[in-house]
Amino acid sequence: MSLHFSAPSILAIDAGERLTIIGGVHVGCFELFGHEGIRSIRDLKGKKVGVQAVGLAPHAFVTSMAAYVGLNPAKDIDWVLSPSVPPIELFAERKIDAFFGTPPEPQELRARKIGQVIVNSAIDRPWSQHYCCMLTGNRDFVRNNPVATKRVLRAILKATDFCVSDPAAAARQIVESGFTPRYDYAPQTMKEVPYNKWREYDPEDTLRFYALRLREAGMIKLAPNKLIADAADWRFLNELKKELKA
Repeated sequence: MSLHFSAPSILAIDAGERLTIIGGVHVGCFELFGHEGIRSIRDLKGKKVGVQAVGLAPHAFVTSMAAYVGLNPAKDIDWVLSPSVPPIELFAERKIDAFFGTPPEPQELRARKIGQVIVNSAIDRPWSQHYCCMLTGNRDFVRNNPVATKRVLRAILKATDFCVSDPAAAARQIVESGFTPRYDYAPQTMKEVPYNKWREYDPEDTLRFYALRLREAGMIKLAPNKLIADAADWRFLNELKKELKA
């Protein structure tokens, strides 16, 4: 089981991976940065966007955003693949025009005063209305181990609630556990990421939204309704919404 980004999970399912998406966990952990002259997603036309590889979260989400505003991501964007050098460094060195970051990268760029935010998925619609991260499991494991599956989801959702109720303690814990070395970025992330939406949002809306975007871009063939019917199971989430009341 894995806490993974929604768009790459859809790509994997379309490619035949036996995955089941169990529930949405949180919203708003990614931001799109650009240099001067880039003020909107449409301004990415003809610009260099750095990603580590095709199909990973940055590529999948920027593709979704570009398709949503009418661009052809495959033709209109100059994708710069950088598997060895982190794209954030290429952006800092102005070797690419735009960069898709997840914590603590946006916090670092703002601290270094590099670039400007084009899209903040925590506050900018429609991205702020959909999950970025969802719990995904091996399809056979989920089917054969419903009790264990629900326990995993319960633990993750309780941790999500902890990020809301005590962001300072959550920040200390992720630093002390070695997930990030910078304590100054950690509490900032805890406060900026909307961890309190899992009871409100419908994960099915997220799958349908991103499946439509990826299909528009020609990256998947699976129809959204088929994806939801075959690769989603909301039983555990619906039960926990009742059990873990706010």
